[in-house]
Amino acid sequence: MKLMIIGATGMAGSAVTTAALKRGHTVLAIGRSAEKLAQLPAHPNLTTQAVDAFNLTSADLQAVDVVVDAMASRPDQAYLHVDLATKLVAALRNQDHPRLVFILGAGSLTTGEDEHLFVKDIERDPANAAFVAIPQNQLAELIFLRTVKNVDWVGISPAADFHAGAAAPALLGHDQLLVNASGASVTTSGTMAEAVLDEIEQPQHHQTRFTVANQ
Repeated sequence: MKLMIIGATGMAGSAVTTAALKRGHTVLAIGRSAEKLAQLPAHPNLTTQAVDAFNLTSADLQAVDVVVDAMASRPDQAYLHVDLATKLVAALRNQDHPRLVFILGAGSLTTGEDEHLFVKDIERDPANAAFVAIPQNQLAELIFLRTVKNVDWVGISPAADFHAGAAAPALLGHDQLLVNASGASVTTSGTMAEAVLDEIEQPQHHQTRFTVANQ
C-alpha cells in the first residue's frame, strides 16, 4: 500500500516509516523540516515532502491508501492535535479512502478501580505542568473522533511510558491503561509501529481506539 506518514521525522512517525518500508509498503513521509526529512534512511520506496500538514489538500490525501497522523507538537501548541484531526476528517468526509490512523496519547485511557482518566493523574503532579496540555488536547482529539461516523478512522494509544525503542511482544487493549506482568506500563516506538502496521494490513478496528503496550 501507499502510506502517507505525517510527522515522519518524530519518534513515532520515524518508527512507523521504518516498519512500513521493511514490510514493502511505499511511504510518503511528510514533515515541516526538509533537513530532518533528509536524515531518514534512503530507501527506493520512500519519498519525502517538506510541507505543513495543514496545507495538504484533499487530492493529496486521496492519492494514498492510508494516512498516519503521528504529528507531535510543543505544549504551547498542543491544540494542533485537535486542529489537524478536524482538518483531515473534514477533507475526507464520505470518501472511500484513505483510511486515517491517529497515534493518540495515553491520557485518554482509564485506570484505577474507579476507571478515571489517566490524564487526571498526570494533571495532579505539578512536575507535569510543562507538558500536560499535550495529553489534555489528545483527549479532546479522541472525543472529537468519536463523533465521526462517515470517515474510516482508527486511533492507537500507547501505555503511560512511551519512548523510543525496539519492538517487543505486545499487549493489546481497548480503553484501559495497560500494565504488564512486571507492573510496567511501557510502549516503545517499535512496538507502536508494529501495531500500526498490523492494523493497516489486517484491519480489526474501525471508528474506535485501541491501545498497545510492551509485554
